[in-house]
Order: sequence, then C-alpha cells, then structure tokens
Amino acid sequence: MTTQTVRGRRRATGPAPEPRPVVAIMADRPRDAHRDERRGRRSPFRQVTDFAAASGVGQKAGIALAATGLVLTVTVPATGPVMATDAGSAGSVSAAVQPDVTAGEAKIDFNRTAVTTQGDPDGKLKQLLSAQSVDSISRAASAGSLGAPLAQLKTASPFGYRVSPITGGSGEFHRGQDYSAQCGTPVVAAASGTVTFTGWHPYGGGNRVVIDHGNGLETTYNHLSSDAVKVGQQVSRGEVVAMSGTTGASTGCHLHFEVMVNGEVVDPTGWL
Repeated sequence: MTTQTVRGRRRATGPAPEPRPVVAIMADRPRDAHRDERRGRRSPFRQVTDFAAASGVGQKAGIALAATGLVLTVTVPATGPVMATDAGSAGSVSAAVQPDVTAGEAKIDFNRTAVTTQGDPDGKLKQLLSAQSVDSISRAASAGSLGAPLAQLKTASPFGYRVSPITGGSGEFHRGQDYSAQCGTPVVAAASGTVTFTGWHPYGGGNRVVIDHGNGLETTYNHLSSDAVKVGQQVSRGEVVAMSGTTGASTGCHLHFEVMVNGEVVDPTGWL
C-alpha cells in the first residue's frame, strides 16, 4: 500500500521488500582466460610509436606516421631494440638477418713498397737515382730533390751564358748559379752524400767543396772562405759544410753552387 506525500511523491507503507540474495562473484570469469593474450598483442599504431621511440626517430614522429595510416616496414640490424611481429600485419617491423663475420675471414696485408713523401727528400732522391740513369732524369722529376745550400737564395748570376764580371767579355759560360751571401754565411749540403774534395780549385772556384750523392750526381760549393768537412766524410742534408766567401775568381762575397751529372754541369734550378 502507498500514500501520497505533500509534494506528490508516493511512499510505501507496506512491509519492506526482501533483500536481494548475495551472489558470489567467480574469481575467474570466462573472459579472463583471454585477457592476458589480448594485452600481449599490440595494435599497429602502438607498434609504430614504440619503434619510433626505440630507434631514435621520436615518439611524436612515430605517432604522426601512424596517424596517416601508412604501413611502415623498417629493416634494422638484428641487434637493434626492435620487437618483430607477424610479417602480414600492418605496421610490422622486421629485423634484417646479418651475415656472420669471423676474424678469420679478414686479411690485412701490411707489406708495401717503399713510400717517400715530402718529409723524406733524401728518400725521394735515392729512389729517383736508383730508378733510372741520372742523365735521363727529366727536369720535372728532379725538381725539389735537392735542398737549398743557403738559408735564403737570392740569385746574383744565373746558370748559362753571360757577360763576364771579371773581363767584361760576352759569351762566357757560367757553370753554376751564384747566390748573394755575406762572407761567413753557413753553407749546407744540398743532400746526403760523401765529401770527395776540399781545397783550392785552380780554375777560378777558389776554396771548393765537392759532395758525391751517388749514381753520378754531385754538387760543388765555391768561393768559400773556409770549409768544415774532410774528404771521405759522410754528410747529411742541411749539414754545414763551409762558410761563404769571395776566394778565387770573384768580385764579392757570394756562393757559386754547381750541380754535376756524370761530370757535366747542369742548371741547378732544375734540381732545387
């Protein structure tokens, strides 16, 4: 039985209804057996975003790719932090199989022929002289193989025919290259070799030093004020062998430098 309240609502006046029976909830519902399996599977969207985060592309970029609905297939090394899924699923990521490489397959040969660089000018000269006859070496090949006999080279008189500074006559053949140098300036060996002559040159060279560099190549240093080596001495490139002067047929302090190939003088500038 019910009664009408002041506000128009009905209120029960009869006995209270029987309480509903308590129903025990099963611990394992039928769907629970498949819940973990469903959670283990990742959607294509999730696969793309996870791959982007793992490979360094960035999660936001991965989301943008996934949102476009594109199928993303990426080949990465097997060592990359990527979980591969079925090949037929959208957005699958496959890991490329890398071939096995063993140390036994790698072979490195350290044997090589002699290599010369600008840092080894004597090696370059030795290789040049041993490769062919000295008189057949071209000017292009010989350039730079000899070092400067003075710290600074300032040409005073070139190689070849000239007007004699002593007699004033024309047509004199100048056998070397004259470089200006104050008396007492150190003169150095143009390359490594053996000193074959020191002393007075009877044909105008004054005090003279001759160095044999092998294979028919020699250099001579003339008009010296003094020498610093002896016959038979081994000298190195750049080693001081004498001091410049004005002895012999000379009109002033300078160095007369000659290059001889098999006993014949050649233009020194082709070797410097």
